[in-house]
Amino acid sequence: MKRKVGYVWRLREVMAQHQIFTATELVPLLRERGIDLSASQVHRLVSGTPERLSLQIMAALCDILSCTPANLVTTTAENAGVRKTATDDLPAPPANVAKLRPRAARILPDS
Repeated sequence: MKRKVGYVWRLREVMAQHQIFTATELVPLLRERGIDLSASQVHRLVSGTPERLSLQIMAALCDILSCTPANLVTTTAENAGVRKTATDDLPAPPANVAKLRPRAARILPDS
């Protein structure tokens, strides 16, 4: 069975727990740890959900916020529904299909 996995990026929530409410407050804290990101890059990191994130940035965020990666990312996994195909809806053909074919008609003259 297929599984559908996902995640929730919780950086903004964890920042708020540590009294950090804007992305601009995070920029100098990241720079102290050797992460040089522009204000717009940090804003995207805070306001959106990143698809890729370097481990250096993750480690710096964990150090700043005194947390673990599990606090920043909540994962979900659930069974994916099985999709039916159009062929699943059709009844199975009878075993003796050849007998079901129509016979040719013979036309007889009028007598």
